[in-house]
Amino acid sequence: MADTDKNDQFLDDIMAETDLGPEDEMTLEQMADEDDSIVALKTEIQELKDGYMRALADAENTRKRAERDRREAENYGGSRLARDLLPVYDNLHRALQMAKEDGKDGDKALLEGVELTMRALIDVFKKHGIEPVQPEVGDKFDPQFHEAMFEAPLPGTNAGEIIQVSATGFLLHDRLLRPAQVGVSSTPKS
Repeated sequence: MADTDKNDQFLDDIMAETDLGPEDEMTLEQMADEDDSIVALKTEIQELKDGYMRALADAENTRKRAERDRREAENYGGSRLARDLLPVYDNLHRALQMAKEDGKDGDKALLEGVELTMRALIDVFKKHGIEPVQPEVGDKFDPQFHEAMFEAPLPGTNAGEIIQVSATGFLLHDRLLRPAQVGVSSTPKS
């Protein structure tokens, strides 16, 4: 009971200092309830702020992901078409090689037409970010850009050197569409 008397005296002192009348008097229980509800409201506000910040971050991440997906679709969306065009390039390339190797005059107009078609195809490739990967004989084999079609001992070469290029490889922007197909030396230089 001594505590209750102290609390009542404390409330009386506060009431006297603030000029509050008995109708404005609050019990300690009411004050404690108010404190609990303030704490609960502050907790709820913090939870709502946290949820709001998470929702904003999620929306920003979604926007960034959509932008990245859009860029990738723009840059790499035609990769299937590009892969399908590579055999056309190969056939034109072989036709030009055979015509030049024959050494015959043949039909110069036809040969010129094939060369023009090849140049046009290469221009379209460049326009769409398709770049050739053309290793040379003697270059070091790089499995990132080359596919070894065979391995053979060839005197005068180092192991891992390209000894023959069978087909040109291609990159679409920074992605490999098709590796260059090469033959690789298997014997060290003697």
